[in-house]
Amino acid sequence: MDLTVSQFEKDNNYEGFLLVRYAERKIDSKGRYYVDMNLGDKSGEINCKYWNSSAEAPEVGKVVKVRGTVQEFNGRLQFRIAEIRLKEEDDEVDMRLLAVSAPEPAEDMRAEIEETVDAFTSAKLKKLVSEMLKEAGPMLEYYPAAQRMHHAERSGLLHHTISMLRLAKAMLPVYPFLNADLLYAGVILHDLGKIDEMKSDEFGNVTDYTRDGQLLGHLVKGVAKLEKTAERLGIDDETVILLEHMLLSHHGESDYGSPKPPMFPEAEALHWLDMTDARLNTMQGVEERTQPGTFSEKITGLDRRVYHPDYDKLNS
Repeated sequence: MDLTVSQFEKDNNYEGFLLVRYAERKIDSKGRYYVDMNLGDKSGEINCKYWNSSAEAPEVGKVVKVRGTVQEFNGRLQFRIAEIRLKEEDDEVDMRLLAVSAPEPAEDMRAEIEETVDAFTSAKLKKLVSEMLKEAGPMLEYYPAAQRMHHAERSGLLHHTISMLRLAKAMLPVYPFLNADLLYAGVILHDLGKIDEMKSDEFGNVTDYTRDGQLLGHLVKGVAKLEKTAERLGIDDETVILLEHMLLSHHGESDYGSPKPPMFPEAEALHWLDMTDARLNTMQGVEERTQPGTFSEKITGLDRRVYHPDYDKLNS
């Protein structure tokens, strides 16, 4: 049986096709050139080293065939490549096995979001959100929600959005004073600016941040696009200001990029929905690559190590 990346163990020999998620030609302390890469399939990715002075780094998003051995370096698995080549036209490769993807089909998640918008009682919010989804176009079908952290997967932006939307719908019976249309609209629009912030291929691999992404970020880009769309649709009242505030404040505080803290209930709810889904998705990914009963490495986005409980022992 062919191994997946998540099944790699020390001393495994592997030959097969993997997707390039990161690659850079580097030089070590002794002046030797090598290629540093992260290669992966849908189960995960692994850092790889190719010690070849003449080799160039393959392009991110390309599929390569590799042969090599799994080793351990500083307590983490690493793949030492003996041979590598780009996928050729006559190679039979199931691409669905390579791309890390959302657990649900993109078209199903988008349809659920659009059905929610169609049920809005606010005509202005329905018109505005529908138009912004239309403007997002087909890129929304494959864009990830991040380059490295939560929902860094094909269709990850939709995955993050639909998870938050379902959380919001579960929240409303507990907090019925919240305005459902406004909260749902904030959820759907809060990260659409990431389409302008990152450069992603159709596999959901982010190669870099755009100029606008680096200079402005998705909060500012999202607000700017919202304002332009609202102006074009002739919507110019508190509806727009409330949504703009929700987009600007959804990171919660200035240390995380929000120039304003959430200042009304739906904005506060949006912030915690975003935080909850992002952190739980990150922890889920960490658990999947950490043995039960052990701690992960320090996770940058969480600023802590994550423990994977041995859940089987709870039932023994």
